[in-house]
Amino acid sequence: MSASPQAAPALSTPPLPGPRPGDGRTRRRPLALRLLARPEIGVFLGAAAVLVFFLIAAPAVRQGASMATVLYQASTIGIMALPVALLMIGGEFDLSAGVAVVTSALTASMLSYQLTLNVWTGVIVALVVSLAVGAFNGWMLVRTGLPSFLITLGTFLILQGVNLAVTKLVTGNVATDDISTMDGFDQARALFASSFDIGGVEVKITVVWWLAFAALATWVLLRTKYGNWIFAVGGNKESARAVGVPVTFTKITLFMLVGFGAWFIGMHNLFSFNTVQSGEGVGQELIYIAAAVIGGCLLTGGHGSAIGPVFGAFMFGMVNQGIVYAGWNPDWFKAFLGVMLLGAVLINLWVSRTATRR
Repeated sequence: MSASPQAAPALSTPPLPGPRPGDGRTRRRPLALRLLARPEIGVFLGAAAVLVFFLIAAPAVRQGASMATVLYQASTIGIMALPVALLMIGGEFDLSAGVAVVTSALTASMLSYQLTLNVWTGVIVALVVSLAVGAFNGWMLVRTGLPSFLITLGTFLILQGVNLAVTKLVTGNVATDDISTMDGFDQARALFASSFDIGGVEVKITVVWWLAFAALATWVLLRTKYGNWIFAVGGNKESARAVGVPVTFTKITLFMLVGFGAWFIGMHNLFSFNTVQSGEGVGQELIYIAAAVIGGCLLTGGHGSAIGPVFGAFMFGMVNQGIVYAGWNPDWFKAFLGVMLLGAVLINLWVSRTATRR
């Protein structure tokens, strides 16, 4: 009797490679969390809330002329907040930005008036001076390794003293002379401080420049090699240098961009008011930095956007003018700014933790 053949074992399909169900690697964060991790989303929601609040609390804000004034206030802050934000993404900040605006305007005004030159000569020389101040800050930073806080604090004090002393020495006063009758003034005013009409509402040209600069800065950050360098040196400059990023070039040019912004706003102030007070600008650097922080730029660097500071500057302009239109005591303005800044810091802290959470 022969032995019956044994049945062949049933073949089982092996499990497919890859993570098992429930593996954390397969989970994706909800869309809302991923959106909130974007640096500009939080400030966008905040700006929308501030706008709605003042539309209700101050009916005058609903008028086109009032909104044009809000946008103008925001643009004069926003144009400077953009390069300050790029610098912060690169891991540094500039305390001399406020007085640098006045230095630029004083240079153009006094050079043109005292030497009886076309105002465009003063404008060009002021640009060179502003870029030189920025290059000096950046050069000192990379050569000494000192914190940008200390270096730009020193520059702030130097420029503040020079602004006052040189203006008194040259003009015998604390303000420059009126240059509105000089050659080239009308052309320069058209570029830096003119207005145009939209539906019967007068809009300042700075609003257009502000949005154009924001679009350019966004393109640079997201679509160019230089934008990658900015994020890299802000995240970890030693690692960036190890992979070939020109850290020295990036840092110095970022400070020079702040100098360019100071020049532009300085020219706007000069051709808007025809004269410059040499003691102005103190404290404005904190406004620019606060607008960038509210816009999602971390003080530690390596994180932020160019769009966020646009909304941050809008919030400043909205609160500044909204309080006036609501008929409230303007002393509350600083309190509102403090609340916005603290709120932004807390949001940025949450964003940084969310962005690094796996």
